[in-house]
Amino acid sequence: MEKSKFVKTEQPEANIMERLPQEMILRILSRLPVTSLVQSMLVCRAWRSLIQDPLLVSNHFSNMADKGPSFIFQTNQPSSPYQLFFIDFADIHSDGKVVFKKLPNSSMSMYLVDSCNGLLCMRVSQEIHIYNPFTRVSLELPKLDSFSRVGHIAFGFDRTTNKYKVVRIVFRRLFIGSGSLVDVAASSIKQSEVHVITIGDPAWRKIGTLPYYLTRQTPKALVNGRIHWFPKPYRNTTASLLISFDLATEQFEEIPKPDCCGLDRCFHHLMVLGGCLSVGAYHDNEQLEIWVMKEYGIKESWIKQFNIATNYLPKTLQLNDLQRVNIARARLAGFRNWSVRPLCILKNGEILLHYRNRVIVLYDPQHGTFMEFTFPEMPSWYKFVVQVGSLNWIDTPINV
Repeated sequence: MEKSKFVKTEQPEANIMERLPQEMILRILSRLPVTSLVQSMLVCRAWRSLIQDPLLVSNHFSNMADKGPSFIFQTNQPSSPYQLFFIDFADIHSDGKVVFKKLPNSSMSMYLVDSCNGLLCMRVSQEIHIYNPFTRVSLELPKLDSFSRVGHIAFGFDRTTNKYKVVRIVFRRLFIGSGSLVDVAASSIKQSEVHVITIGDPAWRKIGTLPYYLTRQTPKALVNGRIHWFPKPYRNTTASLLISFDLATEQFEEIPKPDCCGLDRCFHHLMVLGGCLSVGAYHDNEQLEIWVMKEYGIKESWIKQFNIATNYLPKTLQLNDLQRVNIARARLAGFRNWSVRPLCILKNGEILLHYRNRVIVLYDPQHGTFMEFTFPEMPSWYKFVVQVGSLNWIDTPINV
């Protein structure tokens, strides 16, 4: 009778991730794109818990912020309203195509308002929500009252307290009269009231009024812990003012503008380029001048860093507007000041431009060349905000 034979089998090797030190695992994961981390969270509970580690989230945010610009844009067309897309311009192909991701819609149809540290400020009717489009975690803020017309909403981070704040500027029409008589002319005067809420607080705080007018389309830039705007004063003038709101002290202050082409020069664009406050103005509607404040708050530090020709017409606009735009006249006259908006500077020194809220163009200042970006499902109209793709939330430690 034959003896039974036993085959010795080796125990399976432990998962390589289980053999690596925890510190090394976090370092590897912190360098992955946010889309990869979101997919990895679906593997198992252990991976989900690991990826939600506050240290990983904080380090990942810092790495992504240093890597290069990325954006969130929201379609404004009826076929796909409120749809969000994520584009990472750190992954640029030579043919002008970029890697993009169509993001899941939230449970509500919310309008994109602003962005800060990977979080979005969204609005639906009188409701304001803070939202992470990757984790789909959201927080509804205390409701706005229904008696004020909201003119502008801004979202920022107070580095002194590590708290996020939302600023809303509302307009109230002043009715001046005696008894039952109302001065109709005087009633056209508007007053801007400023309200602030610190995320986590139960209610908004009114901090005062402003002698300025800010619309929803007013350009905004967050630099040095301050939100900046180009408002219009309540008087007959074409000049733009440059004001700032300090998120720590909650005080407004006028910022000195560059001296160029007269004191009444009207600036149309406000942005952050290379970490510096920057403005854009047009010279005879032929050149877009970009001025950069190299040392914040110092008037003498303003320099004119770029001159960009405005007679370039992207092919997408040529095709879409062929029936409505005289192309020859458009090339000759150039785009007007509302048509071309600088977005950011890439690591290689090239500049991303936004044409008429419809086309993204890469400009090479060294060679003076333009290249249009395209990607599948690109809508014809959209809203664009700079966004760091991360798993960040309002309680994540941020080192910026």
